[in-house]
Amino acid sequence: MSEKVKVTIVEDHDMTRMGLSFALSNSGMIDVVGTTADGQEGVDQALELNPDLVIMDIGVPTIDGIEATRKIKNANPDIKVLMNTSRDDERDILESFSAGADGYITKGATSEQTITAIKAVSEGVGWLDPAIARVVLSNIRKTDEEKTGEINYRKGKNLYGLTEREMEVLALLVDGLNNPQIADKLVISIATTKTHVHNILQKLYVTTRAKAVATAMKDGLV
Repeated sequence: MSEKVKVTIVEDHDMTRMGLSFALSNSGMIDVVGTTADGQEGVDQALELNPDLVIMDIGVPTIDGIEATRKIKNANPDIKVLMNTSRDDERDILESFSAGADGYITKGATSEQTITAIKAVSEGVGWLDPAIARVVLSNIRKTDEEKTGEINYRKGKNLYGLTEREMEVLALLVDGLNNPQIADKLVISIATTKTHVHNILQKLYVTTRAKAVATAMKDGLV
């Protein structure tokens, strides 16, 4: 990207907030325009400063990060929100995306991974930490086993009209692969991969890859 991504950070742990701000500011690609430890202040700051993206922790005071995300997206859907939290349970992840989050990354991610996620989300690609994807998928399968005694995959082509190839692409999206990696894995061109991803988003009625992954895991498509 030619211009720096304008970012605000909502994080209540002082050292984490300062460390993240320092790392991002020194990347040369990101301009940290505001930081706060408070959820409601994070909302007010975002609406005042109009950043490209908000990095949002879930466990912040006044209002939690999920509610703060919902308020920001309701007021200005163009502001991207990347959840950055140590929480990895299924409910928090799905509620975050339901509130409008555009990506989800754990605090165990490296600075390089966080910067990659920020760039992806700011460009409208979306991001879901592969570790989170595996946790949610594991929880879904476990729930199906408890309810039926067997894993119910509920193949997506029966629910959303996905083709066999689109199902393969969706499974690789859940695994955290990007377009070049998917193309290499399936031995297809990047242009064909982009077409499959576009079709998947349309059929799942979502606008980002991250939301497609969340839908896939929620509905047991993979």
